[in-house]
Amino acid sequence: MSHRIAIAGSEISFDCADGQSLLDAALRAGIELPYSCRRGVCGNCAGEVLQGDVAGLEGASMRNETCQPDQLLLCMCTPRTDVQIRPASWHRIDPGARKRFTAKVFRNQLAASDVSVLQLRLPAGQRARFHAGQYLQLAVGDGSTRCYSMANAPHESDALTLHIRHVPGGAFSARVPQLQQGEQLEIELPFGAVALDEADTRPIVFVAGGTGFAPVKSILDDTAKRRIERPITLIWGARYADGIYMRTAIAKWQRQWPRFRFVAALSDGAVDAPDDVFAGRADEALAAHCPALAGHEVYCCGSPAMVAGVRDTAVHHCGLDAVDFHADVFVDGPAVDPLPAATA
Repeated sequence: MSHRIAIAGSEISFDCADGQSLLDAALRAGIELPYSCRRGVCGNCAGEVLQGDVAGLEGASMRNETCQPDQLLLCMCTPRTDVQIRPASWHRIDPGARKRFTAKVFRNQLAASDVSVLQLRLPAGQRARFHAGQYLQLAVGDGSTRCYSMANAPHESDALTLHIRHVPGGAFSARVPQLQQGEQLEIELPFGAVALDEADTRPIVFVAGGTGFAPVKSILDDTAKRRIERPITLIWGARYADGIYMRTAIAKWQRQWPRFRFVAALSDGAVDAPDDVFAGRADEALAAHCPALAGHEVYCCGSPAMVAGVRDTAVHHCGLDAVDFHADVFVDGPAVDPLPAATA
C-alpha cells in the first residue's frame, strides 16, 4: 500500500510505500530534499510533518539531537496515512542523473600510514556529473556497498579521487592497499545534497576529521576554480601530524586566498607545535580559533561523534545559527539500499 505525500506551499506530491522513507520516496520521484547519510545520523533531512501520521522506519527513532522541537528526520519516517511535509528546502532533479559505471584503478598511493588516495578512471568518453561535496557508492562484492566522498572537483569529471581510511577487517578498505592499476570497481553516483550557496559571501569555516577532508577538498578546489572570494577557515583534525596528509593542497589555497586560515588540530603528538597546529580535538580548536560564529557558515565532515561535538561547540558555545551548520557524517559499514539509477 502507498500513501500520497504533499510538500506544503507547492503543487508537488508523490507516492510513498509502506516501509519506505519519506526521503527516499521523494528522491525516487525526482524531488531532492537536503540529505547526506540517509541513516538518521547527520540531521540534514530534518523537516516538519504538518498533517498525517508517520512511524519510525523499522522502529527507529524519528528524531535526534539536531532536530528542532517541530522537526522529524524525513529519512527515518515512513507514512501510515497521506502526509503533508515542510522540508527545509527542495528542488526538482533528474532521476536519471545518477549513473552506474565500471571504473578502473588508475593510481593508488599511500598518503598516510592508514590512508590511501585512490584515483579511478571512467570508461573512455564518459563523464561523472556531481556537485562538490557529494559521494558515491562502491560495490564491495558481497552484495553490499560502501560510501566514499569524491575528493576531486566536478570539472575533473573523467576521473574520481577517493580518500580511504584503512579500517581493520573492513570489507573493502582493508583491500585497498593491494588494489592494482587496471582493476575494475563498480560505482554509482552521485549521492548527497550538502550544497553550499556559491552566492553567499559570509565567512565559512570547514571542519574535517581524518578523511573527512575529501569532500572539503572537492568544495575548496571547486570554489577556487570558480574564483569565489569569501573568508575561509579550515580546521583539520587528526591524531598525529601524518594525518594531515595533503599539505600541498593547503599551500595552493593559501596562495590563491591570502586570508585563507588553516589550523591542524592534533589530539595526540602536538609537541612544540608551530603556529598552524592546535594541540587538541577539532571542536576544541574551533572554540579557540573561532569563538564568535554569528553570521558565519560551518561545514563539518567526519565521524558521528566528531560532527556532534563540533555542532555542539559551534551552536551552543560560539553563537552559530543552527541553520548555518552543514554536516556530512561518515557512517561506517554498509550503505542503505541504493536508489534506482540509469546505467552509463
